[in-house]
Amino acid sequence: MNVRELSIATVLAAMYAALVFVLAPISFGPIQLRIADFLIPFSAILGWPGIIGVTLGAFIGNAYFFLSPIDVILGSAANLIASYLIFRGRNNLMISCFSASLIIGITVGSYLWMFFPPPSIFDFSLPVWLAMIISITLSSIIAICMIGYSIVRTMQSTKILKTLASKGIKIYD
Repeated sequence: MNVRELSIATVLAAMYAALVFVLAPISFGPIQLRIADFLIPFSAILGWPGIIGVTLGAFIGNAYFFLSPIDVILGSAANLIASYLIFRGRNNLMISCFSASLIIGITVGSYLWMFFPPPSIFDFSLPVWLAMIISITLSSIIAICMIGYSIVRTMQSTKILKTLASKGIKIYD
Protein backbone atom coordinates (compact mmCIF):
# COMPACT_ATOMS: atom_id res chain seq x y z
CA MET A 1 0.00 0.00 0.00
CA ASN A 2 1.49 3.32 -1.05
CA VAL A 3 1.29 6.65 0.80
CA ARG A 4 -1.82 7.83 -1.08
CA GLU A 5 -3.69 4.60 -0.32
CA LEU A 6 -2.62 4.72 3.31
CA SER A 7 -3.82 8.32 3.49
CA ILE A 8 -7.21 7.37 2.04
CA ALA A 9 -7.58 4.52 4.52
CA THR A 10 -6.65 6.85 7.37
CA VAL A 11 -9.09 9.56 6.28
CA LEU A 12 -11.93 7.05 5.90
CA ALA A 13 -11.15 5.52 9.31
CA ALA A 14 -11.14 8.98 10.88
CA MET A 15 -14.41 9.95 9.16
CA TYR A 16 -16.09 6.72 10.21
CA ALA A 17 -14.92 7.00 13.83
CA ALA A 18 -15.81 10.71 13.99
CA LEU A 19 -19.34 10.03 12.73
CA VAL A 20 -19.74 7.26 15.32
CA PHE A 21 -18.49 9.59 18.09
CA VAL A 22 -20.62 12.58 17.09
CA LEU A 23 -23.73 10.50 16.41
CA ALA A 24 -23.20 8.10 19.33
CA PRO A 25 -26.80 8.34 20.61
CA ILE A 26 -28.08 6.82 17.37
CA SER A 27 -24.99 4.72 16.54
CA PHE A 28 -25.38 2.20 19.36
CA GLY A 29 -28.21 0.19 20.84
CA PRO A 30 -30.97 -2.16 19.78
CA ILE A 31 -32.46 0.41 17.43
CA GLN A 32 -29.62 2.25 15.82
CA LEU A 33 -28.82 4.08 12.65
CA ARG A 34 -25.08 4.01 12.21
CA ILE A 35 -24.79 6.80 9.67
CA ALA A 36 -21.04 6.09 9.37
CA ASP A 37 -21.93 2.89 7.52
CA PHE A 38 -22.69 4.98 4.44
CA LEU A 39 -18.91 4.96 3.90
CA ILE A 40 -18.84 1.19 3.39
CA PRO A 41 -19.92 1.35 -0.31
CA PHE A 42 -16.94 3.64 -0.98
CA SER A 43 -14.96 0.39 -1.03
CA ALA A 44 -16.44 -0.24 -4.47
CA ILE A 45 -14.51 2.68 -5.92
CA LEU A 46 -11.53 2.88 -3.54
CA GLY A 47 -10.67 -0.80 -3.12
CA TRP A 48 -8.45 -1.88 -0.24
CA PRO A 49 -7.95 1.60 1.21
CA GLY A 50 -11.73 1.83 1.57
CA ILE A 51 -12.00 -1.66 3.06
CA ILE A 52 -9.24 -1.00 5.58
CA GLY A 53 -10.59 2.47 6.39
CA VAL A 54 -14.13 1.41 7.31
CA THR A 55 -12.85 -1.63 9.19
CA LEU A 56 -10.40 0.41 11.25
CA GLY A 57 -13.03 3.12 11.76
CA ALA A 58 -15.47 0.56 13.17
CA PHE A 59 -12.75 -0.83 15.43
CA ILE A 60 -11.93 2.66 16.78
CA GLY A 61 -15.58 3.63 17.22
CA ASN A 62 -16.54 0.38 18.93
CA ALA A 63 -13.41 0.41 21.11
CA TYR A 64 -14.05 3.98 22.24
CA PHE A 65 -17.62 3.21 23.29
CA PHE A 66 -16.48 -0.13 24.64
CA LEU A 67 -19.54 -2.35 24.97
CA SER A 68 -17.63 -5.62 24.91
CA PRO A 69 -14.65 -7.23 23.16
CA ILE A 70 -17.27 -9.13 21.18
CA ASP A 71 -18.57 -5.86 19.70
CA VAL A 72 -15.11 -4.49 18.97
CA ILE A 73 -13.99 -7.65 17.16
CA LEU A 74 -17.19 -8.84 15.48
CA GLY A 75 -18.41 -5.37 14.56
CA SER A 76 -15.10 -4.64 12.84
CA ALA A 77 -15.12 -8.07 11.18
CA ALA A 78 -18.63 -7.43 9.87
CA ASN A 79 -17.42 -4.18 8.27
CA LEU A 80 -14.40 -5.97 6.81
CA ILE A 81 -16.51 -8.69 5.22
CA ALA A 82 -19.24 -6.27 4.09
CA SER A 83 -16.83 -3.80 2.49
CA TYR A 84 -14.83 -6.59 0.81
CA LEU A 85 -18.07 -8.04 -0.58
CA ILE A 86 -19.01 -4.63 -1.97
CA PHE A 87 -15.57 -4.26 -3.54
CA ARG A 88 -15.74 -7.71 -5.16
CA GLY A 89 -19.34 -7.18 -6.31
CA ARG A 90 -18.92 -3.58 -7.44
CA ASN A 91 -20.36 -4.40 -10.89
CA ASN A 92 -23.70 -5.14 -9.17
CA LEU A 93 -23.46 -2.45 -6.54
CA MET A 94 -27.03 -2.48 -5.23
CA ILE A 95 -27.02 -6.25 -4.76
CA SER A 96 -23.62 -6.03 -3.07
CA CYS A 97 -24.83 -3.23 -0.79
CA PHE A 98 -27.90 -5.24 0.18
CA SER A 99 -25.75 -8.32 0.85
CA ALA A 100 -23.41 -6.21 2.98
CA SER A 101 -26.39 -4.93 4.97
CA LEU A 102 -27.45 -8.51 5.63
CA ILE A 103 -23.97 -9.46 6.77
CA ILE A 104 -23.81 -6.55 9.21
CA GLY A 105 -27.38 -7.11 10.40
CA ILE A 106 -26.90 -10.82 11.01
CA THR A 107 -23.43 -10.48 12.56
CA VAL A 108 -24.10 -7.52 14.84
CA GLY A 109 -27.69 -8.51 15.58
CA SER A 110 -26.60 -12.00 16.58
CA TYR A 111 -24.67 -10.71 19.60
CA LEU A 112 -26.20 -7.31 20.42
CA TRP A 113 -29.22 -8.94 22.05
CA MET A 114 -26.89 -10.00 24.89
CA PHE A 115 -26.34 -6.35 25.84
CA PHE A 116 -29.63 -4.60 25.11
CA PRO A 117 -33.32 -5.36 25.50
CA PRO A 118 -35.05 -6.30 22.25
CA PRO A 119 -36.51 -3.57 20.06
CA SER A 120 -40.23 -3.49 19.42
CA ILE A 121 -40.79 -4.08 15.73
CA PHE A 122 -44.33 -3.16 14.73
CA ASP A 123 -45.60 -4.65 18.02
CA PHE A 124 -44.75 -8.17 16.89
CA SER A 125 -43.56 -10.57 19.53
CA LEU A 126 -40.35 -11.93 18.05
CA PRO A 127 -37.49 -13.85 19.63
CA VAL A 128 -34.96 -11.38 21.05
CA TRP A 129 -32.16 -12.35 18.68
CA LEU A 130 -34.42 -12.16 15.61
CA ALA A 131 -35.78 -8.74 16.56
CA MET A 132 -32.22 -7.47 16.96
CA ILE A 133 -31.10 -8.91 13.60
CA ILE A 134 -34.07 -7.33 11.83
CA SER A 135 -33.50 -3.97 13.52
CA ILE A 136 -29.79 -3.82 12.67
CA THR A 137 -30.37 -5.07 9.12
CA LEU A 138 -33.01 -2.39 8.46
CA SER A 139 -30.73 0.35 9.77
CA SER A 140 -27.86 -0.99 7.65
CA ILE A 141 -30.08 -0.95 4.58
CA ILE A 142 -30.81 2.74 5.21
CA ALA A 143 -27.16 3.68 5.69
CA ILE A 144 -25.55 1.41 3.09
CA CYS A 145 -28.17 0.79 0.38
CA MET A 146 -29.86 4.16 0.45
CA ILE A 147 -27.33 6.77 1.57
CA GLY A 148 -23.99 5.16 0.64
CA TYR A 149 -25.19 3.69 -2.65
CA SER A 150 -26.66 7.04 -3.71
CA ILE A 151 -23.47 8.92 -2.92
CA VAL A 152 -21.27 6.40 -4.75
CA ARG A 153 -23.56 6.43 -7.81
CA THR A 154 -23.55 10.23 -7.80
CA MET A 155 -19.76 10.24 -7.63
CA GLN A 156 -19.62 7.77 -10.52
CA SER A 157 -21.89 9.90 -12.69
CA THR A 158 -19.95 13.13 -12.18
CA LYS A 159 -16.35 14.20 -12.76
CA ILE A 160 -15.37 13.65 -9.11
CA LEU A 161 -13.77 10.26 -9.71
CA LYS A 162 -11.91 11.44 -12.79
CA THR A 163 -10.54 14.34 -10.77
CA LEU A 164 -9.39 11.97 -8.02
CA ALA A 165 -7.83 9.64 -10.58
CA SER A 166 -5.97 12.59 -12.16
CA LYS A 167 -4.43 13.22 -8.72
CA GLY A 168 -3.00 9.70 -8.67
CA ILE A 169 -5.70 8.01 -6.60
CA LYS A 170 -6.57 4.54 -7.85
CA ILE A 171 -10.28 4.37 -8.67
CA TYR A 172 -12.13 1.16 -9.49
CA ASP A 173 -14.96 1.14 -12.02
